[in-house]
Amino acid sequence: MKKKIAILGSTSSIGKSLLNIIKKDKKNFKIELLTANTNYKELINQAKRFNVKNIIITDPNSFKKTKTICKNKNINIFQNFESLKRILPKKIDYVMSAISGIGGLLPTYKIINRTKLIAIANKEAIVCGWPLIKKELKKNKTKFIPVDSEHFSIFSLINDTNKNEIEKIYITASGGPFINLPKSHFKNIKLSDALKHPNWRMGKKITIDSATLMNKVFEVIEAKNIFDIGYDKISILTHPKSYVHTIIKFKNGLSKFLIHEPDMTIPIYNSIYFEKSKNIKSSPLDFKTLNNLNLHKVEKNKFPLVGLLNKLPKYPSLFETVLITINDYLVYKFLDKRINFQDLIKLVNKFSNSKEFQKFKRIKPRNIKQIYDLRDYVHLKLNALGI
Repeated sequence: MKKKIAILGSTSSIGKSLLNIIKKDKKNFKIELLTANTNYKELINQAKRFNVKNIIITDPNSFKKTKTICKNKNINIFQNFESLKRILPKKIDYVMSAISGIGGLLPTYKIINRTKLIAIANKEAIVCGWPLIKKELKKNKTKFIPVDSEHFSIFSLINDTNKNEIEKIYITASGGPFINLPKSHFKNIKLSDALKHPNWRMGKKITIDSATLMNKVFEVIEAKNIFDIGYDKISILTHPKSYVHTIIKFKNGLSKFLIHEPDMTIPIYNSIYFEKSKNIKSSPLDFKTLNNLNLHKVEKNKFPLVGLLNKLPKYPSLFETVLITINDYLVYKFLDKRINFQDLIKLVNKFSNSKEFQKFKRIKPRNIKQIYDLRDYVHLKLNALGI
C-alpha cells in the first residue's frame, strides 16, 4: 500500500529535496497535498509531475492566478488551511512541515490531527509554539521527528534514553563565511560576503542567520524544547566542515557523535523512511575531515548574539516570539541594504534587551493568535523607530 503524504512548503529547498527522494520511489508514495505561498508556477508543476489532486496557495494574488491557470485541470485549489479536514478526511501517514518563518506555525499545528507522523523543519514553530505543538501531538497520538540536521542527530542518538542520563549536548556550527575572518574586518563585511555560506545551500534569510550564528541560538532553544533539557546542558561548538552534527556526553562516561555530509537530504530521507528503514547512496567516510575535526568553543567577541542564550527564560515564553521577530525584521533590513552587518548584530542585541520586550519573558504562550498578535506588535514598534 502506498504511503500517503503531504508537504507544507513544497517549493522550499526542503520540500524540493523531499520530492526528489519521492521521485525515485514513486511506487511507494501518494502525495495528497502540496502547499506554497507565492511560488504558484512551481507548485502547479509539482502537482502535475506527481499527480497531486490538492494544493493550497495562500497568497491572494497567487491564488487567483493559480485558479485561472488550472481552470480546466483536475486539481483542487484552496487558499488556506481551514480546508484540511476536507482535503484529508482520514489521517495520512506522513507530513513534512517545511514552511519558513512564524507563518508556518499555524499550518503545522492544524495538520497534526490529520497525520500519524509529522516531520518538522520549521524552526520558528518549535521555538515559538512548542508547548502548543507538544500538547496537540500528545492529544492526537501523532509521532514527531525534527528535521534540522542537528536535532535529527540528537533524536537519533538519544533514542529512548532517559534525559537524566545526559550530561551535555553539543550542537555544532559551521561559523558561516566569517569563521576565520578577524573581528577587526567585520566593519567591511558586505551583503554579498554574508551570503556566501561555505557548506550549505540555503535561502538568503537562513544564510544570514548562519553568518551571525543567530540560527544556533534558535537551535539551542529548539533542542531545549524538543528534548526537555535545560540550557545549562546544551553548548555550541564551531566546526567549519559541518561533518559532525552533534555530540552527546552521557553520565555513564560514554559519548556519542553523529556524522554525515552537509546535505539535508540525509535527515529528510531518514524521516520519510523512519518507520521502514531504506538504504541511501552516500559518500564514503571522510577520514581527512575526521582526522581534523577542528571543534572549538564559540568566539563570543566575534559572534556576540550567542550571549543571548544566557538571558533567556528557563521555560517557554512569548519572549522567543519577540526574539525571532526582531531578528527577522533586522535581517530583512540588512538584505535590503538598509543597515550593515555590524548594525544588524548591535540592533538585535539592543532591542531584545529593551524593557519594552523583556516583560514577555514572564508570559507563557496560550494560543497561536497570541503569538501572531505579538509578532505584529513587535513589527509596529520597530517600524515606529524608522529603521
